[in-house]
Amino acid sequence: RKIKVEKAAELMCVFPFVVKGFEMEIIPAERIVAQIGGTLILTCNTTGCASPRFSWRTQMDSPLGGKVSNHRTYSTLSMNPVGIVNSHSYLCTVICGERGKKEKSVKVELYSFPSDPVIEISQSLVAGEAAPVICRIPDVYPSHHLEVLLKKDEHVLHKEDFSDDDSTNTETKIVTYTFHPMAEDGGKEITCVARLPIADMDFEPKERTSSQKLNVNFGPQNTAITVSPGNSPMEGDSLNLTCVTQSNPPAQIVWHKHLAEESIQHLIKNNVLFIPRVHFNDSGRYSCEVINLVTNKTEEATVDIIIQGAPVITKLSIEPSTTVQEGQNVSIQCSAESNPPPKIILRRKSDNAEIGTSSARSILLPSVMFQNGGDYECVAENKYGNSKSEITLNVKYGPKNTMITVFPAALKEGETVTMECTSSGNPAPVISWKKKKATGESEKISKNATITIQNLKSQDLGLYECEAYNQFGKEEKAVELYVQG
Repeated sequence: RKIKVEKAAELMCVFPFVVKGFEMEIIPAERIVAQIGGTLILTCNTTGCASPRFSWRTQMDSPLGGKVSNHRTYSTLSMNPVGIVNSHSYLCTVICGERGKKEKSVKVELYSFPSDPVIEISQSLVAGEAAPVICRIPDVYPSHHLEVLLKKDEHVLHKEDFSDDDSTNTETKIVTYTFHPMAEDGGKEITCVARLPIADMDFEPKERTSSQKLNVNFGPQNTAITVSPGNSPMEGDSLNLTCVTQSNPPAQIVWHKHLAEESIQHLIKNNVLFIPRVHFNDSGRYSCEVINLVTNKTEEATVDIIIQGAPVITKLSIEPSTTVQEGQNVSIQCSAESNPPPKIILRRKSDNAEIGTSSARSILLPSVMFQNGGDYECVAENKYGNSKSEITLNVKYGPKNTMITVFPAALKEGETVTMECTSSGNPAPVISWKKKKATGESEKISKNATITIQNLKSQDLGLYECEAYNQFGKEEKAVELYVQG
């Protein structure tokens, strides 16, 4: 051991030991920017002192607001979390025995801008109705530097600063703006831009933003009906009616046909009304009613549909009945559908005589005669074609034009004589024969229209009567048989 000591002294003589001076520093140095709520550690470091003694204090001898931890050559002051109480200049004092005392200070400046703004906008905005837009900027300090912009896309809606604010602690600042959304604003973004531009403080970020897309409920509006192939299709064509509207959320659609006795039975899928084969009775005014259940608004669009084509006879009738009694008033009615409107002709087929044309839909036959009975034809025509229909008028009447024919005309005894009685009527008359006796009384002799007398004798001569009868009347005719010479 003695040899080692001597050796060490010998080396010191050869290489003299240089003793460093007593120094200190604070890390970080000079000026510190710290975020409230974060962690800050100040380190007071020494060199050239084997056993330094450390002490910390604030410029106003306020509480340190942190925890001191001393080590051999350095001391730390830890602030976790950093609070408003830490907004001071901190002084570190180091005493190094005979080497004396040294002090250094560092200024701690605080800010708080911890998170992005929070936007509050209703998810059920209605176009044209005022709604608040609220932007909350959490835990800001110092708030008198705060600037807030509200933008719709790139258009600035509102600007606000807090330069007059004298808050001494972190506060959540609220900016409220009354917004009047329009239908076209749907899908656009509302952005809240918050800035804390403190020029001599080095921290990031100094600007924070949040955005929210707008959902604007509107409508229905600009409702219209489109028609394919057109408003005047030919009968038998297909037809599509499409109801077009602007609405958010999508509107409910209800189809109506004006003056229709029944609800529409055609194929309806969403906003399309489809008629596979149109008929004349599909002509009319159609409407689609659109309903937005959120905005509680409705709108209606209408379209007139006219079906074109050759006429279709819809009615051919005889009033009061197709079977009438002679002398009654009779009306023959014919109706047809078409576009353009049809020309209607009524005629009796037996002689092809027209009894009504053009706009005549009903022909009156006053006190009808038996000659008016028979088949009638209704013809409806336009430029696309024609349609025909027939009906029979049955006129009931009593016997008429009753006639007796005798063959041969000049009679002789012993000959064969034939007498025939004919009569018209509806229903066909019943024919009967009577012969007048010498007493003046009449005797029924036959119920046939024709009677034959063979081997004519004198007792066969005399007056014969023919009677024609039905439920509407009777008619009688007489003939006298006599022998020439």
